[in-house]
Amino acid sequence: MRIVGIDLGTTHCAVASVDPSRGAGAPVEDFALPQLVRQGEVAPRALLPSTVYVPAGHELAEGSLTLPWGDDGGPWVVGELARWQGARVPGRLVASAKSWLCHPGVDRSAPILPWGAPADVQKLSPVDASALLLTHMARAWDYAHPDAPLSKQEVVITVPASFDEAARALTVSAARKAGLEKFTLLEEPQAAFYDYTARHRADLEQTLSNVRLVLVVDVGGGTTDFTLVHAGLSPEGPMLRRLAVGDHLMLGGDNMDAALARRVEEKLFTDGRRLSATQWTQAIQAARTAKEALLGLAPPEKHGVSLVSGGSKLLGGTLSTELTRDEAQALVLDGFFPLTTPADRPRRAARMALQELGLPYVQDAAVTRHMAAFLAQHAAAGFAALGETAPAEGALPRPDAILLNGGVFNSPQISERLVEALSAWWPNAPRIPLLRHESLELAVARGAAYYGLVRRGHGLRIGGGAARAYYVGLQRAADSAEQPALCLIPRGFEEGQKVDLGERPFSLTLGRPVQFQLYSTTSDRIDKPGDLVPLAEDLKPLPPIHTLLKGASNKVAEVPVHLQAALTEIGTLELYCVSNVADERWRLEFELRGTGGSHELTVTESMPARFVEAKDNIERVYGNKPLPIGPKDVKQLGRTLEKALGSRETWRVPVLREMWSTLFAGASKRRRSEDHERVFYSLTGFSLRPGFGYPLDGWRAEQTFGLFDALVQHHTDKAVWTEFWVMWRRIAGGLDEARQQKLYAYLQPHLARKVPPDAPPPGKLKGIQPEGLEEMVRTAASLEHLQPGDKAELGRWIAARLKAEAKSGGPWAWSLGRLGARVPLYGSSHKVVDVDTAEAWLTLLLELDLRKIDGASFAAAQLARLTGDRTRDLDPDLRERTAQALLAAKASETWVRMVREVVALEAADEARALGDTLPAGLRLS
Repeated sequence: MRIVGIDLGTTHCAVASVDPSRGAGAPVEDFALPQLVRQGEVAPRALLPSTVYVPAGHELAEGSLTLPWGDDGGPWVVGELARWQGARVPGRLVASAKSWLCHPGVDRSAPILPWGAPADVQKLSPVDASALLLTHMARAWDYAHPDAPLSKQEVVITVPASFDEAARALTVSAARKAGLEKFTLLEEPQAAFYDYTARHRADLEQTLSNVRLVLVVDVGGGTTDFTLVHAGLSPEGPMLRRLAVGDHLMLGGDNMDAALARRVEEKLFTDGRRLSATQWTQAIQAARTAKEALLGLAPPEKHGVSLVSGGSKLLGGTLSTELTRDEAQALVLDGFFPLTTPADRPRRAARMALQELGLPYVQDAAVTRHMAAFLAQHAAAGFAALGETAPAEGALPRPDAILLNGGVFNSPQISERLVEALSAWWPNAPRIPLLRHESLELAVARGAAYYGLVRRGHGLRIGGGAARAYYVGLQRAADSAEQPALCLIPRGFEEGQKVDLGERPFSLTLGRPVQFQLYSTTSDRIDKPGDLVPLAEDLKPLPPIHTLLKGASNKVAEVPVHLQAALTEIGTLELYCVSNVADERWRLEFELRGTGGSHELTVTESMPARFVEAKDNIERVYGNKPLPIGPKDVKQLGRTLEKALGSRETWRVPVLREMWSTLFAGASKRRRSEDHERVFYSLTGFSLRPGFGYPLDGWRAEQTFGLFDALVQHHTDKAVWTEFWVMWRRIAGGLDEARQQKLYAYLQPHLARKVPPDAPPPGKLKGIQPEGLEEMVRTAASLEHLQPGDKAELGRWIAARLKAEAKSGGPWAWSLGRLGARVPLYGSSHKVVDVDTAEAWLTLLLELDLRKIDGASFAAAQLARLTGDRTRDLDPDLRERTAQALLAAKASETWVRMVREVVALEAADEARALGDTLPAGLRLS
């Protein structure tokens, strides 16, 4: 058996291995990866580009994709040919899949890549794209080692140190999809350090004799990681301990390439035009080549850039310009590695090219400012490792050495700038030395393989345990101003250990969903398992964990349970609910679907003093036993509740959700009369709006959707239909994709007949004919999980209706704005309509005059909203025209800002986008 290290990188992948039977001196060997470099041409390369290409039909010659192991890759091309072909054909290249694994705003298990690709392009999920890369490496290994397949070896896969538990879990899923079962995860900065120790096995003590604190700076293709390692001496020899890792920073070489590509675009189009999707893809690739040349050894003064596009009429289909050495230095060195002071901290920057790749990159591109913030956050641990106390507040611990990792540092100019910037913070001290590397591209894979050897006792292990502490949020006591969090696993906790929090029992209802909000932190905290601490800013929310727990008897029951947590040998977090009375335990899983809503755990509050009275009034109307009440009591149930609880706009979320429980218990009694049915829909929708944002809302919405198939009992009463549709619009955000699709499947044929202004098709639809067209349209427009094609279809009908009846008011402008919004309120951003469609709707609104159409100004702001994602943002000229139209219409200044800047919606605008008020105290973002 061999130990195999895999660097699953953002830009490149690499593989190395070691034979543990040869003991501590076993050499680490690189494994060249055979791959298609051109059609029909296979060659072994040290690196496998982390790219997947989706060919169109018979675009590539039959038989030209066969690999040595007899696999043609199916519909996908992986590696160098994928990178090469993807630079020439737009919208078919999956790149930076690893960065998408840690994007919480999308469904990371859904087929969303290539990002922004046309609808006819077959897509992959970030997990599947990562699995394809791992599968290629596994098959290449198996071909070279037929008697020792990779699935039977000990495998170490590297991940960024800043990957949270969700991203780690997805990496594990990708590895298992690739057929790997026996593997562990290792942080990339640690792997780089292990590579250094492997190369200095014979003289490590001497090499580190004057080094106590090492700063590892890892700038990869998509992330920047900082790690502090303490190097000390013991009677047994040198010892290493990781002190800290940084928070997740989505910032890397991809962003530098995008910044240079943006400069290329500015030089090609001085009139403000933008490159097409084809040209932008080519510009990124060309910018990467230019960066390597202009910032490399013996750099030229300038580097030519040519973009070939069949759609261009300039220079025979070729756009050409040059990037100069000075431009590259200004954009990369001064933009990403500026000379700063030790007091400088990251700041929110204006929109930059680094935000144009569809991913949530950091606002400040300055690696040096993030580095200062990291050292400040872990100053106490750093000074302790140096055997010093902080000389003054705000002082930073000075590293004795720097270890660089990541292909970015192949540029001697970038390496020199980083060392210069860091050393300048201590002007009276000597220059901070570098721990030299042999290969930045291969160090991580080599170090991962060597780590497997170290785990067997053949080498010096880096101690320090878990880089993060984990907490679970608890409900705030009614008399407390602070929400508590329970420490599950502290920093430094060792893999393989378990924590049993039996002293903190709580009651759990089986048969009903539960939600746990977990948090993590890299801060220097000293909490112990079971400690209760205030929920502070340094505790960062993870995706929520929610599940429906069932007992062995499958009956609804309330049982006492406690939590059990563990860090697995793989390197991931496991969390269980364990029964205190039976031999039962339930594993809790992260929710990774992606949503625009907040992950914060909403605080549970005590009920108002007269809530029991309000509940009794609901049960009088919808209880099992009819009580002597008249029609007036039913009609005025809402007013009756307000007398007990105050104005309905002041009812907070916990009150509303408890009200929903009482209403839903009487759902079957809604059919007693028209008034019963109408009031039920009105109050149910109001109490559950917006369908998400509070624990168990998804379950509540799912339960409520069980009423949909029955439609309306009193179907001749238009007011009942209206409240029916208002309810679904209000809670749409809590319905999953399947339920939203079912809702739209019912609405679509009716809307197709009623919305377009031309004559409806002949014939009549079977069954009950729904009423309430305007609310039907608003409901359909609120379904953000619909496919973009469905949204575009509905929008075309609405646009035609709006054009024909521009002055008639109605839901038309609002619905267009909701359907074409560049930033969803709760859905995944890969479901937005394409740019051309949104631009057509926006142009129509502008032509009709925003001042003359109800709701047109806000709809225009939604359609033109700036996201920073090139694939979603509209043409800059059209956006500026929209901003001017909004000013002329005396629209809100915040709407103008959201067209010109990347900003979050204010609470009032969140409600306006929903078409409803929000419960008191609830924010969606």
